[in-house]
Amino acid sequence: MLELVYRDNYVVAINKPSGLLVHRSLIDKHETQFAIQLTRDQIGQKVYPVHRLDKPTSGILVFALSSEIARQLTEQFTQGLIAKQYLALVRGYCAESGIIDYPLQEQLDRIADALAESDKPPQEAITHYATLAQAELPWAVGRYPTARYSLMALEPKTGRKHQLRRHMKHIFHPIIGDTTHGDGKHNQLFRQRFNCQRLLLHATRLVLTHPIDGQVLTLNAALPDDFAHLLKQLGMNSVSS
Repeated sequence: MLELVYRDNYVVAINKPSGLLVHRSLIDKHETQFAIQLTRDQIGQKVYPVHRLDKPTSGILVFALSSEIARQLTEQFTQGLIAKQYLALVRGYCAESGIIDYPLQEQLDRIADALAESDKPPQEAITHYATLAQAELPWAVGRYPTARYSLMALEPKTGRKHQLRRHMKHIFHPIIGDTTHGDGKHNQLFRQRFNCQRLLLHATRLVLTHPIDGQVLTLNAALPDDFAHLLKQLGMNSVSS
């Protein structure tokens, strides 16, 4: 059963587990479970996607309960009216706070985007970040005698594909568990020492305007047990609670 974090007659939101696709994809043909179908079956009602969350990312995922509500919510996302916050564990000691303003080339999937234009100019991409906690582990990784990590609050102001993962790589603080844009040696350390098999990125909060009454709706998704337990092992338990 999926964790429902909000539901009314117009909107439903779940706390998506890491590793679950939002919908069927040509890229992951072997997958048989999808958030759309699972949510539909659980609430007994058709749901309409209004945004995406990467397969390895956990956290807040919102669905509309009608095509008209989906249109309204999608417009909020498109216009950048939705506020989003993520938690991420990254390599190294990051600055206390900052803004990453780094345009990103659109990433196309060889199969799913076969007919899309491949020569578009880079798109504006902006991410705000703040360091919440830091930890140093007594294990050598690469040329350094110890391994340092930061727990980050990330707020994307634009919605580019893999934006947070690519932006953190750009400032040399890749997210742990990212097998595409991350650091293989640190990923391996977390697999071996903590049995961590996931991307340590979680969508914790999403703030939108309710499409019917116009009120501000703040949705929060608690950290999954595996992520929270890992932070506790790193001495970051007060931050994750």
